[in-house]
Amino acid sequence: MHYRRFGRTGWNVSEIGYGMWGLAGWTGSDDAESLDALQRAVDLGCNFFDTAWAYGDGRSEQILGKVLRANAGKKLYLATKIPPKNRKWPSRRDFMLDDCYPSDHIEEYVNKSLANLGVEKLDLIQFHTWEDRWLNDERLPRAVEKLRGSGKAEAVGVSVNRWEPCNGIRAVLEGVADAVQVIYNIFDQNPEDALFPICRMKDVAVIARVPFDEGTLTGTLTVDSTWPKGDWRNTYFVPENLKNSVAHAEALRPLVPAGNSMAQMALRFILSNPDVSTIIPGMRKRRNVETNIAAGDQGPLPAALHKQLRAHRWDRNPTSWSQ
Repeated sequence: MHYRRFGRTGWNVSEIGYGMWGLAGWTGSDDAESLDALQRAVDLGCNFFDTAWAYGDGRSEQILGKVLRANAGKKLYLATKIPPKNRKWPSRRDFMLDDCYPSDHIEEYVNKSLANLGVEKLDLIQFHTWEDRWLNDERLPRAVEKLRGSGKAEAVGVSVNRWEPCNGIRAVLEGVADAVQVIYNIFDQNPEDALFPICRMKDVAVIARVPFDEGTLTGTLTVDSTWPKGDWRNTYFVPENLKNSVAHAEALRPLVPAGNSMAQMALRFILSNPDVSTIIPGMRKRRNVETNIAAGDQGPLPAALHKQLRAHRWDRNPTSWSQ
């Protein structure tokens, strides 16, 4: 495992972190299997874990709490998120601060996360949705400073909406965010345009989420893929999106280097960017942990292949199904 500096916090975090949405927010999750995968990740050097209260209404946090207690002698960095009060993802421009993050709501869910995780202090607390214009309301910067001063959180971050990386730049520039979580992968390269340079300038950590484009970049989806009733992916991979996503993935297949899967190539593409502090792929099974960390061990892609993949940038705009 290789490690990278997590912005101005100075933490050394594993460049392959662990995204925990799938452990409690998707169908097919099994707690025993999840715990086995998490422990395998710890054993292989993973030390950054990203969860949220919204992942199973605290269940994912509780699972991580068990891992923390089982590895009390190791420094594991835990990041979680405050859900918006209106429980709507993504945020919309007409949502006001009181709809999503009034001060008492922030405090309530920080305390719930602390209890679920069984800790007295969070390494990173993030806003699970974000609108830069909320900073026009002076209550939000005050709430952030209160979080830092309370001793309940070491650092504060924002998780920006899908395909809106610029809607987080103000949080970075005004010192509100110590970390930004953003979608970044072979298709979604647009954070490089403005967000990453500004994060670099302000020494703010970057967490790359959705490295596999919700599964597209694993190369396993087909136009006939289906999911059980109630699975979130049914609302994301609507026919229009599924067809386009599969076509974009198929165009990548000839570029996958020998000995790598498409998913490993996707991770190595992200690792080629030094602005990224850590990547948080979802890993529900032991074999996923091992193959993802193996990709990290191989390091960034050769420059020629990285250049070829840059041509597969796919700029998209938020839609009714892109929550």
